[in-house]
Amino acid sequence: MNCIIIEDEMPAQRILKSYIKKIPDLNLKGSFQTASSANLFLKNNDVEVVLLDINLPDIPGIDFIKTVKNPPQVIFTTAYPHYAVSSFELETVVDYLVKPFSFDRFLKAISKAEKLINRQALSEEESIFINVDKTIHKLILNDILYIESARNYISFVTAEKKLTIIDSLKNWKEILSPTQFIQIHKSFIVNSRKVDKFNSSYVYIQNEKISIGRTYKESFQAQMRPSN
Repeated sequence: MNCIIIEDEMPAQRILKSYIKKIPDLNLKGSFQTASSANLFLKNNDVEVVLLDINLPDIPGIDFIKTVKNPPQVIFTTAYPHYAVSSFELETVVDYLVKPFSFDRFLKAISKAEKLINRQALSEEESIFINVDKTIHKLILNDILYIESARNYISFVTAEKKLTIIDSLKNWKEILSPTQFIQIHKSFIVNSRKVDKFNSSYVYIQNEKISIGRTYKESFQAQMRPSN
């Protein structure tokens, strides 16, 4: 796993680096003293785990991670135990380590992060088989951009193909994960992981512009927007 440290105190950074060196599967890709200096790195590099202090000089760690699109797993490393409850309101927070913490406690947190990452990787490769004109096609769920309904047919659209079968959108809404596949129109379900941008009227996925139905607007925006 690739990780970074965001910690403004150099003694604390040195302790984290010494712990990381003891774990063969954990690779330190960078260390930063401010959230703003780490932000660009996160945008351009593959990072699975962030070791994040809460009391940073530019922006609190909790506030910073809310601004990161598709944030990595977060392990807070802090001297302030009273932020623990609010930190766990963030979905990507794996653990909360209060300084000073032992290597064994650090290893436990890393193990938790690794298990979550492996579980997510498996779910992303989850697949289904669908019958199109007497031919069985394997479809990886995470490859789906959106599902479109037209009369008695639905089409699964990926970047490479479009598979159409006789079925209902309602049926697939009940089958698929409601946090990943969100209905935004009576004729469309979108894969939230594939959304590039959206406004009050449209969702944009790659080159597609899909209308948001009035009935679905509020629930869609509530699911997609980060909490403040």
